[in-house]
Order: sequence, then C-alpha cells, then structure tokens
Amino acid sequence: MRILGLDYGSVTVGVAVSDELGLTAQGIEVVRRKHETKLRQTLARIEEIIEEYKVELIVLGYPKNMNNTIGERAEKSEAFAEMLKKRTGLEVVLWDERLSTVSAHNAMIDGGMRRENRAQIVDKVAAVFILQNYLDMKYNSHQSNKEI
Repeated sequence: MRILGLDYGSVTVGVAVSDELGLTAQGIEVVRRKHETKLRQTLARIEEIIEEYKVELIVLGYPKNMNNTIGERAEKSEAFAEMLKKRTGLEVVLWDERLSTVSAHNAMIDGGMRRENRAQIVDKVAAVFILQNYLDMKYNSHQSNKEI
C-alpha cells in the first residue's frame, strides 16, 4: 500500500510517497501555485500523483504550535484535508509536523547543499520527514504488537 505525504504551505505543497511496503518515504516534487487560495491546479496535480502511484492513504502535515495549540496554519491544513477527502475519496491523516521544516533544512545543510538550492526543495524534503515519521510510527507500533 502506497501512502502519500504532503507538506502544505501557503504557496507550495511538498510531496513524498512511500514504497509499496510502507517502509520508506521518497520525495517526489514541490507543487507551486501563484496564490494561496488558488488550489484547483494543485489538487489536480495531487490527484494525478495519487493515480500514478496508486496511493491509498494521504498523510498531511499538521502544523501545530509548539505549545500544542491549533493556529491559523493548522486550520488551513484542516480545510485542505477536507478538500483532499472530497476530491480523492481517500482517508487523510493529519500528522503533527512540528519541526519537520527545521529538520529538512538541517539535513540539507549537513549534506552540504547551498542555501539557494535548499529553498527550491525544502518542502519536498519536509514532506519526506512527515511521511517517514508516520511510517516509522506505524512500523514500531506493529512491531510492539508482535511482541505481546
């Protein structure tokens, strides 16, 4: 089962997809739009990716505040999740993404990537972190259930 990971931002959506076993996440692309409210083409591209990779579940980054409260960005993610559910018919899991962009930046810095290059793909890398964290949680909970 393939899972799609999304990092939803004001004018970009980072996209990652899992392997068929649901063990690893790979970055696919960054979908860009000219204005925050112009989502038709973004949703259409996500639908194309879902069809291409035969995705069965969507994991959407949920940007909670550091104190665990819900702010404006998280509310916009909730609305986007509803749009995705209606358009695709797939389940959408909201996944706590706190510090995913920071982790993405740090990973790229550690890899020696130049600042101007990081800006082009940070959302895709953040989507990988979001999806990989979700996959790791699923795998670890499955493993702990085996031990019982």
